[in-house]
Amino acid sequence: MRHGPETAFPEKRTADDGKFVPAREFNGKMTREEYGAAYKKGYNLTVRFLVSRGLSYDSAQETAQAAWVKGWERLGQLRDQNMVLTWMNSIALNIHRSCMRREPFLQTLPEVPTPPKVNLAAIDVKRILKTCKKNDRMVLTRHYLEGYKVQEIARAHGWTETAVRIRLLRARRAVNKRFAA
Repeated sequence: MRHGPETAFPEKRTADDGKFVPAREFNGKMTREEYGAAYKKGYNLTVRFLVSRGLSYDSAQETAQAAWVKGWERLGQLRDQNMVLTWMNSIALNIHRSCMRREPFLQTLPEVPTPPKVNLAAIDVKRILKTCKKNDRMVLTRHYLEGYKVQEIARAHGWTETAVRIRLLRARRAVNKRFAA
């Protein structure tokens, strides 16, 4: 067993000549093979991490892939190769956050089949008015549909207010008899 400062650091195999060198001399650089092995072990863990943060599975896969690519591009910045998964997860989370900041929050609404909007009340009113006498139809239309007051209807037609009230009462009763049965 060696003694001295080198024993505190594990030895690493370099990609060039295959010799063992102390990690301090290795400068923390991962080889292509080591990064590939870390990718195989860690990609699915990164996806699961992103899904646990609320991303859909497809978005998590895309974000994880982008994070591992960015990690490969900036591999020289990795200080401790034992922390590669933590590093990748932080890169993936930062990619997700930056995408969220750039995109407005839009949520796709599901297609809900709804019947066409048909105003059934308007159809009923037309059907009811067709069955009324001419003067009853006019009084009902003016009072209920156009919003005229009894006094205004009476003045416009030269009738008394009582005559308009009685005509409205009889028209309502006639409609109730026809459509109640």
